Amino acid sequence: MSDHAGSTPLVLRIGHEELLIRRRYEVLSIGNDILIALWFTVGSALFFFESTTTAGTWLFLVGSIELAIRPVIRLSRRMHLQRLRPAGQQAHESAGDF
Repeated sequence: MSDHAGSTPLVLRIGHEELLIRRRYEVLSIGNDILIALWFTVGSALFFFESTTTAGTWLFLVGSIELAIRPVIRLSRRMHLQRLRPAGQQAHESAGDF
């Protein structure tokens, strides 16, 4: 890889408020993902015993609802960031998973 003399580095400017919003939604998304893993793991373990199958089914339902919440978090984040931007200015997304 060669170093180009005179090339300028890419600089991204994100306002303080936007950075806080992005971090909050990222933490919310991570928390949601942890809960999804928890519901499905515990629900799976409960399926090993006939007496706890109903509880396992409920946890699978809760996990499925949590999966539906993921895109709601992403859409809410996008709408929140869009309100911060002046008309006509595009948002540059760096991570689309949360």
